[in-house]
Amino acid sequence: MLTLICCLALPNLARAQTDQAVYTDALVNGWQNWSWATVNLGNTTPVQSGTDSISVSAGPYQALYLHQTAFDSTPYAALVFWIDGGASGGQLLQVQATLNGAAQTVVTIPALAANTWQQVTIPLSSLGVQNQPDLDGFWIQDRSGTTQPAFFVDSITFTAQPPPSVVNVTVNAAQPVRIVDARHFAVNTAVWDADFDTSNTINLLTSMGAQALRFPGGSLSDDYHWATNTTDSNTWQWATSFDQFAQVATTVGAQAFITANYGSGTPAEAASWVQESNVTHHYGFKYWEIGNECYGSWETDTNTVAHDPYTYAQRFQQYYTQMKAVDPAIKIGAVAITGEDSYANNTNHPVVNPRTGQTHNGWTPVMLATMHSLGVTPDFLIYHRYAQAPGAESDAGLLLSNGTWSTDAADLRQQLKDYLDAAAPNVELDCTENNSVYTNPGKQTTSLVNGLFLADSICAAMNTEFNAVAWWDLRNGQETTNNNSSSLYGWRQYGDYGVVDSVDPAGPADTYPTWYVDRLLQHFARGGDQLVSSTSDYPLVSVCAAERTNGGLTLLIVNKSPNTAFNTNITISGGSPGSTGTLYSYGIPQDNAAESGVGSADIATSPITGLSTNFSYNFPAYSANVIAFGTGASPSPTPTATSTSTITSTITATRTASPTATASRTPTATATSTRTATPTATGTSTSTPTASQTLTATATATHTATPTTTMSVTASLAFGNVAIGQTLAKNLTVDNRGAVHPLVI
Repeated sequence: MLTLICCLALPNLARAQTDQAVYTDALVNGWQNWSWATVNLGNTTPVQSGTDSISVSAGPYQALYLHQTAFDSTPYAALVFWIDGGASGGQLLQVQATLNGAAQTVVTIPALAANTWQQVTIPLSSLGVQNQPDLDGFWIQDRSGTTQPAFFVDSITFTAQPPPSVVNVTVNAAQPVRIVDARHFAVNTAVWDADFDTSNTINLLTSMGAQALRFPGGSLSDDYHWATNTTDSNTWQWATSFDQFAQVATTVGAQAFITANYGSGTPAEAASWVQESNVTHHYGFKYWEIGNECYGSWETDTNTVAHDPYTYAQRFQQYYTQMKAVDPAIKIGAVAITGEDSYANNTNHPVVNPRTGQTHNGWTPVMLATMHSLGVTPDFLIYHRYAQAPGAESDAGLLLSNGTWSTDAADLRQQLKDYLDAAAPNVELDCTENNSVYTNPGKQTTSLVNGLFLADSICAAMNTEFNAVAWWDLRNGQETTNNNSSSLYGWRQYGDYGVVDSVDPAGPADTYPTWYVDRLLQHFARGGDQLVSSTSDYPLVSVCAAERTNGGLTLLIVNKSPNTAFNTNITISGGSPGSTGTLYSYGIPQDNAAESGVGSADIATSPITGLSTNFSYNFPAYSANVIAFGTGASPSPTPTATSTSTITSTITATRTASPTATASRTPTATATSTRTATPTATGTSTSTPTASQTLTATATATHTATPTTTMSVTASLAFGNVAIGQTLAKNLTVDNRGAVHPLVI
């Protein structure tokens, strides 16, 4: 048994990471109420500070439960909150934190005093969640087994650890990790982009160093007909046709991912698209996806059994056979998701994992097992990764979320091994959508934080077997009504999935930090370079290292602290990088310049001296930095022509290539989640505090007093009919991930 003292406050320490507020008159930083007690988040009396507190009326073993998207707890020291026993006091409570939903060590709190605010400080080590990658919540729970009088909680915070005096980065230039793939620097493009086939876009894509493009755009792919450039039954055409996309892609020398229509299309339609692309026009587009997120109810799916992995696998075989008959050189990908029980949309075709003996109905196991029985093997798995849910955005959480790229890669690879057996090693992993939030983009998407996230995400993915990271997307449209909380960094009071807006020509404020950081990355690595081993001993400083094809060494270092410049000691082995180089950086000064119009919003470039196999550098807060060793620095990328197919047969299909729709932005989509034990009560108290005290709490390793109310959580996306956003034609809108819906006003 461990005894701890809950003190009035932690000592005043310099902090590398700011404290993460959980509740300050309301839930902030993406925290959500998942309680199974009766709570009121807007209680007006008593309050410890501000205008509101949380009132909690708990039955036997019920709890105030606050949840967040899983984040790395390493930068945080303690959970701190104020609590008041109300008019009667005497409540017996305990605290537990959760790692990926699993409750950890119980910490008991002494009986609460009546009408007294007391501050409780519990070190994360006592809760069993210190230095963990997946802290996702905590609860304050009745431990008496009886109905408790109302108590009150206020000013909830995770306090930050003090910064290290030195962050240590090590690089082993002689230890290769992998060859960098050009598709690590990819961006989604879309048929609704009326400015796509222009010199402006070509210049933007070239300047940012885009090496791969995806088309025709998200969920819209599952009801898009390439030959007419239309969506299902509509008669108007989209702003950008396939030939216009191809013209831009080949001009900038980018590879391409093309998403064939699974939801309302046919294998023959997809095969004719391959014919048009690679035989008639010799575009040589190599990567073809069968559908977009087909496991999701938000996707168009006209099959008898919709969103069914068994049906998908059977039809995938037909697509695969007919498309490869046209061009055997293409690679065809299948939609997948992590987790063997994810999107178990029905139980029609359960499969048994031959390694574990467990039965699963999830999308990926059923799909892969069915493919195995049919003797068809996809060339790659298609994975989409969004770090956060709308309304649950947290800057700190976002910047600490990329540690799970390796977990995702391992999950998908294990499922391939389990269900495809000998064919598994031949299947590569590609992420063809990546961004911060899966729908309803708020101000975080256009902030410096999302730019840093982009760099860190690509860096993390490169260190796994993922061969592509395609950012969602080039242009999408500004949305002003989503999460613009003051708890999020950034001055743009709107969200936008795009890296640029539609202004032509684009000024500094029209190109978002994600575009500038993409531009920065071309000084770090391009396809064909060698990623080498690198590590950081502190999670707020991430590092990637590469040996360029010209022999030069480069380092990408991201400082994820909003307020601390880190003194970083860099040790390099396995090579002699030289004493001089070039520093490329993007951060707060450039972001501020874009807002004010004063100074340069572009990447800062300066010579750097004093380099060696062991040197120190102070990296500014919230910055992405590339050090290119050597007098020649890192070469600018040279666009290369996309390889072409040598097949010479022709097709007879014709189509109209001139779009008539003028889409320039996309409206929001809605997301819903359902769960039991939703809080509905508004209990209040009129008592007032009379004193402040400290509490002594006890941590125990056993999990006592399990909840008697069962809570199940099922998150689902529902791309709804929304009135905001752009009318594309008559009564249609396209949502912010590409699905088309009737417009409701």
